[in-house]
Amino acid sequence: MPAGRTVKKREIAKRVAQELGITATLAGEVIQRFLDEIIRELAQSNRLEFRNFGVFEPRDVKPKLGRNPRTGDVVNIPKKKTVRFKVGKIMKQSLQSLVDREPDSPTL
Repeated sequence: MPAGRTVKKREIAKRVAQELGITATLAGEVIQRFLDEIIRELAQSNRLEFRNFGVFEPRDVKPKLGRNPRTGDVVNIPKKKTVRFKVGKIMKQSLQSLVDREPDSPTL
């Protein structure tokens, strides 16, 4: 399945604004506040669950040794935090239904 187009926050804000009968500016502000809250909770190592959509979980990545591909030198890669997203049931079903509607790829 080829990659779709990139949808930006502004476009989503316009759609939300139309559906709710509010200005795109207000919808954009609400969306930004929502995203800010997600970031704030993840920064505090909290797990966020949006039923049927998915779960955001902060994860610690241990430090490790890596190799500089240009020089071959061994380098220390420090520990870091990352976020894991587990897809929820309804999103998973929606994505699968898109795949199911595609014609089968030819086999060799």
